[in-house]
Amino acid sequence: MRILPVALAVVLGLAACGPSEPVVNAPTKTVPTYYEARTDSGPNGEPIEIKAVKTAYLNERTMRTTVPYNGPESAGTIVVDPFARVLYYVQAGGMAERYGVAVGAAGKNFAGNGTISRKAAWPSWTPTSNMVSSQPELYGPLKGGMAGGPDNPLGSRALYLYQNGRDTYYRIHGTLDPSSIGKATSAGCIRMFNQDIIDLFDRVPTGTTVHVRSQSESVRYEGPVVESPEGYALPANQTTAEVTPVSATSPVESAVR
Repeated sequence: MRILPVALAVVLGLAACGPSEPVVNAPTKTVPTYYEARTDSGPNGEPIEIKAVKTAYLNERTMRTTVPYNGPESAGTIVVDPFARVLYYVQAGGMAERYGVAVGAAGKNFAGNGTISRKAAWPSWTPTSNMVSSQPELYGPLKGGMAGGPDNPLGSRALYLYQNGRDTYYRIHGTLDPSSIGKATSAGCIRMFNQDIIDLFDRVPTGTTVHVRSQSESVRYEGPVVESPEGYALPANQTTAEVTPVSATSPVESAVR
């Protein structure tokens, strides 16, 4: 009997001749190549895995991007704006590479020019004497210093800012908490995604000038900013609809100065 094969052929024929249903694929978010996971060499040459930055933490204010630059600084200068929470590496031709940063309390305690006199990969970290005396139960065990590595709050790289040959204790460094980038934090200086600080670290030589903007300079060049419900610093005339909510800052990362 050939009833079933014939019936099947008829059904398939009708399906082929009839209108087809459109196939809709849900859009997928992808992490840019430069924010993908990677393996880095640790302080003793050991491999350290750096996780990919989650798409939830990436938006136009946090992602590395090339933009026009309207400040007076010359090419090769790093400009930190702790109020707009961005860092610029000024390029030739009126352009700059812009990075999103997280800013701790210490990040607003300095303004003006300094020089990168020291660079460190997977740096060690030592709490200040004031931190140890004010919170001995938290920082006392670390008063001798914490070795560099994946659990160190300075992250994968650090740039140390000096002025007149003296350490300002102002740091541009990586992070344990990528969700904090673009936000204000309770402590620390200037944090970047580990992938971004590695990029900047490899591009800038020792002796690079760093200009940290005052609040008045920030308003002059960036305009007024407002804080979104998620905690990002946004231009006052920009809506917050495109900003993706992320998790709160981790307590370990908040400890770093």
